[in-house]
Amino acid sequence: MAYNKRLDGRKFDETREIEAKAGVIKKADGSGYFRIGKTSAYAAVYGPKELFPKSMQDPKTGVLRCNYNMMPFSGAGERVRPGPSRRSKEISMVTKTALLPVVDLTDYPNAVVDVFIELPQTDAGSRCAGICAASIALADAGIRMKDVVTAVSCGIVDKQVVIDLDYAEEAYEGGDVADIPVAMIPSTEEITLLQMDGNISRENLKKALEMVKEPLKKIAEIQRKALKDKYK
Repeated sequence: MAYNKRLDGRKFDETREIEAKAGVIKKADGSGYFRIGKTSAYAAVYGPKELFPKSMQDPKTGVLRCNYNMMPFSGAGERVRPGPSRRSKEISMVTKTALLPVVDLTDYPNAVVDVFIELPQTDAGSRCAGICAASIALADAGIRMKDVVTAVSCGIVDKQVVIDLDYAEEAYEGGDVADIPVAMIPSTEEITLLQMDGNISRENLKKALEMVKEPLKKIAEIQRKALKDKYK
């Protein structure tokens, strides 16, 4: 049977409900909260501070470090094993790569900015939610940035191009599924993260990447509003 209607009733180009906040962790230098559907992420920024050991310091610019962590009972499936894993290390790395193009740390040579991302609840799209929360947190910390970085998934479910797959769609067994996390700088449409799990035709990939631009720009507006609302 063709996938003519989404399981949760959304339009094919529609994201789940989104909520964003800034300044949610009082003792952090900057913090952000981002929820999309049943996936929620908290990000806390600490620094700039002197980087140790000194052998890791860069005399020309500061260093950005990201740490992504899913809490043990956050997932819809089996319990997540506490502590670093191969997956968490990989997502930490791609999160840093997605954020670096907008972050200017040249004013902080030999320093480090740490971003800690915690996910208490997940239902697909966790790395994208983490990137959105981290972007809010960095701006809240006063780090110089060219723009926010915004992220959401796109892909296909049984040949139908969709935006923001949830867990039920990722696990769909009635046809091919491809999940493509995308991060973008909204002002330039520069893609800073593009990964894929599954198979998709070249035509559908082009369609998905074009279709995801507008939702990404809407998410950026929600991120910016969260930062403005903190200072109302």
